[in-house]
Amino acid sequence: MNTHHLSRNRRLRHLRRAAQRGMTMIEILVVLAIVALISGTIAFAVIGQMGPARIKTTQQSARALRNAASTYRLDHESDCPTVEMLVKAGAIDRASKTTDAWEKPFTINCDDGDITVTSGGPDGKIETPQDNIRIPDLPPAHAEH
Repeated sequence: MNTHHLSRNRRLRHLRRAAQRGMTMIEILVVLAIVALISGTIAFAVIGQMGPARIKTTQQSARALRNAASTYRLDHESDCPTVEMLVKAGAIDRASKTTDAWEKPFTINCDDGDITVTSGGPDGKIETPQDNIRIPDLPPAHAEH
């Protein structure tokens, strides 16, 4: 009986120590709050960079389209090419980005021998030039004195 009593005491001590080693609910909540704060800060920083990243991506895609259109016009004496014509002729790879970062199609215009590629920008509308992305950029207006 004495050995049974000792083993029971050992089991009880072992259970008490295991219970003391565990985390309390408050400790778990504090850790979760810290993780939430860190995650929120990171998400805020990433979301803040999405707009500028989309603009830069669209500018790069527009430059590539403009270069392809220039090459196309040297090889083909025709009207201004469309994105579809460039893909069909192999001037740009089928895997290349042919839409802007907002998944809207680019507009290619050829005026006076110059090729301009335009995206509607964040609002997707070409009619609102204040946020359009245009390659090459419009020259700054000259101020009259």
